[in-house]
Amino acid sequence: MTRDQAFEFLDRTAQGIAEMFGSSCETLVHDMGVPTHPILSIYNGHVSGREVGSTMDIMGIGLALDEQAATTDQVNLAATTPDGRQIKSSTFHLIGEDYNLALGINFDYTSLVFANRTLMDLMSAHSDLQSALWQEGDFRQLADLFDQCLNALGKPADALNKADRMRLIAMLEQRSAFSYRKSVPYVAKRLGVSRYTVYKYLDELASQRSEE
Repeated sequence: MTRDQAFEFLDRTAQGIAEMFGSSCETLVHDMGVPTHPILSIYNGHVSGREVGSTMDIMGIGLALDEQAATTDQVNLAATTPDGRQIKSSTFHLIGEDYNLALGINFDYTSLVFANRTLMDLMSAHSDLQSALWQEGDFRQLADLFDQCLNALGKPADALNKADRMRLIAMLEQRSAFSYRKSVPYVAKRLGVSRYTVYKYLDELASQRSEE
């Protein structure tokens, strides 16, 4: 492949990528055989404010590249333009006997950053509704009652067997714990069982009292 053929291929590819991804995607062809890597062609140059012949990189720096950077592909790297645009940048080299050309792709995702912040604001919430319904008042009193009964048993909740859980629920019932709102779901969650199980325990306790 001659230098002209290599440039024609890279230029055509740059134009196609720019058309495909729109005005936020700047594409260009560099002459990497020259230390200042001047731009040979560019599309959507408004992203970085550059034009053909410019020797500035995406960050507005006009220094010569070191030998490794001038021949090594750089893929999906972050960069910031002088005016603060946030860019994802990649460079792909095409090296022949008498040429070193590179395709540069710079995608400006600044608008997506602002959109993401807006979405995060829209999705943020101070607390979950379930907790809000139980705040202070009933919830705190119910939590205190549960802790008192659990301490009386002398075991952590996850170490209780069925007999222990029955005793705990009996103690809670004696202290009118189940008169509070959402008491059964709360007790079930603390015990690591279903609400159906708590209702079943309450029914068994009621049956035992009726038999007595």
